[in-house]
Amino acid sequence: MLLSCLPVSFFNDLVESRMTVAEWARMGAAVGLDGIDLSIAMVLDRSPHGLKTLRRDIETAGMRLVMLTSYPDFTHPDPEQRGFELAMEQDVVRVAAALGASFVRVTAGQAHPETGRADGIQWAVAGLTRLVATTRGTGVTLVYENHAKPGVWKYTDFSQPPDIFLEIVQATAAAGLGVNFDTGNATSFADDPVKLLDQVVGRVVTIHAADTAVRGALRHVLLGTGVTPYAALFKRLKQAGWDGWICMEEAACQGQVGVEAATRFIRQTWNETQA
Repeated sequence: MLLSCLPVSFFNDLVESRMTVAEWARMGAAVGLDGIDLSIAMVLDRSPHGLKTLRRDIETAGMRLVMLTSYPDFTHPDPEQRGFELAMEQDVVRVAAALGASFVRVTAGQAHPETGRADGIQWAVAGLTRLVATTRGTGVTLVYENHAKPGVWKYTDFSQPPDIFLEIVQATAAAGLGVNFDTGNATSFADDPVKLLDQVVGRVVTIHAADTAVRGALRHVLLGTGVTPYAALFKRLKQAGWDGWICMEEAACQGQVGVEAATRFIRQTWNETQA
């Protein structure tokens, strides 16, 4: 298992330039991560020169960019907007490739009030399938996650309900779309997060390690202090022979101390869990 981290705790600082990606990369190296993650919103200069400089800053710190998270909205009721979302996401993949990232996290879209279940699934599958087809050969693997509610969205994730998530996963199997299984979302919104993992484990490429204080809503807490059943989830992954990147969503807002604690917890729990 390799470990990276999406710095949710520092999201606003990075987006508003109070913290640099170079500083985040140095922190990641200091706490013993194998790589770091970024949101596309944190990549402020997407010009060729800007991306070359950013990649150099990350690599100078002894880190690599593992995953770039993004928020395509393929369930938008306006077909013109859905086309725009595809074009924007194709550019996200370009950015990820230039930065040397292995993965781009993608979403189905928002639960727009005007979007019905059948249409939303159809549009999401079409958009995700087209995105995979048009970005092959970039060296970037697309991984689909049912999100909660990104800060950049007005509505919650259309595929937050597990049954919709599973239908989209099944319908994109032939396209070769991977799954980024989010432990916090699964614990928050599924009756049994381990059972949900079991239904998609063959498609899981990456893990988002997140924790929630309660069931029924995603309330981020320091990893290991919430109700997410990490030992049971890790056991199922090991039983399936999975041994890839765990990308922590660190959102405890405790600074470097929180990142260090999350890193220790995930590594220790993974190492102690038996298949």
